[in-house]
Amino acid sequence: MAALGAAIVVKPEKASVMKSSQIKANLFSCLSGRWAVAQDHAIPGAPLIVAIHGGSYTSEYFDVRGYSLFDRASALGLPIIGPDRPGYGMSIKLEDARSDIQGQAAYLLKALEQAWQLYGNDCPGMVIIAHSIGAAIALTIAADNRTLPLLGVAVSGVGLRTPAHFVEAWENLPGTSVVEMSAELKDDVMFGPCGSFTSDMPMASHRADSTALRAELLDIVGGWSGRAREVLGKISVPVHYRQADADKLWIVDQNEVTQFAQALTSAPRVDAQLVDNTGHCMDFHRVGAALQVQQLGFALQCAIA
Repeated sequence: MAALGAAIVVKPEKASVMKSSQIKANLFSCLSGRWAVAQDHAIPGAPLIVAIHGGSYTSEYFDVRGYSLFDRASALGLPIIGPDRPGYGMSIKLEDARSDIQGQAAYLLKALEQAWQLYGNDCPGMVIIAHSIGAAIALTIAADNRTLPLLGVAVSGVGLRTPAHFVEAWENLPGTSVVEMSAELKDDVMFGPCGSFTSDMPMASHRADSTALRAELLDIVGGWSGRAREVLGKISVPVHYRQADADKLWIVDQNEVTQFAQALTSAPRVDAQLVDNTGHCMDFHRVGAALQVQQLGFALQCAIA
């Protein structure tokens, strides 16, 4: 079992040298979200980072003060965008039949073509960083992609199999299109053991809370497990994968992580690790800074490979 190695924690630069994230009602393709770019210290040849959030969170998941992937990307000189997925924030709402993982991946794959035209500028390509259900969507995009200049994918909080009790719980959800998750439930399932996060969490995370889409919850515990290996086998770009050892939403051990990595048969490079003493929302834990710096470093490496 490998712990996240030591990493340089990049603190956000002062506002005079960094353009803070901006929220847009229409970031691209009828999707709300946020974006940020470095003003004076952009790295030549840096990729465009696309952050895709998980279920029951908006794009603010990646922009909570003190835990912000946006701030770290900007501090390093990388441009970054983060859409609210369909059905989240002010984004377009898809019909239930298209709100599962495959339906959202199909919509986002087309939408990211417009995003590339709007935000790609002089970037050599894009790297997707995604979490949880967003990670399953990102991996599906990578598997199906034929048009995007995709350089790599970095994911966390996704696996091959979910515990039986969550399958049963999700299958018994109310028949509404959206599902409300209480703060108490999220504090339990999204976080690891005491001591793995600081005193401001889980409270600070709730600013990013949202209702979740029933269709995607059913799919992540149902259809995804049946097709995950096929999806992974079609991905032909480098993959960075981190899974928390105390993730309650997935069956987790070193063998599961190894199997996940071995399923990426077409990826030219795979960096997969099980991470000690942390929970599902790794970004909100003590290891969050190290995780994000590693993901951004991976993105830079993809751009020069």
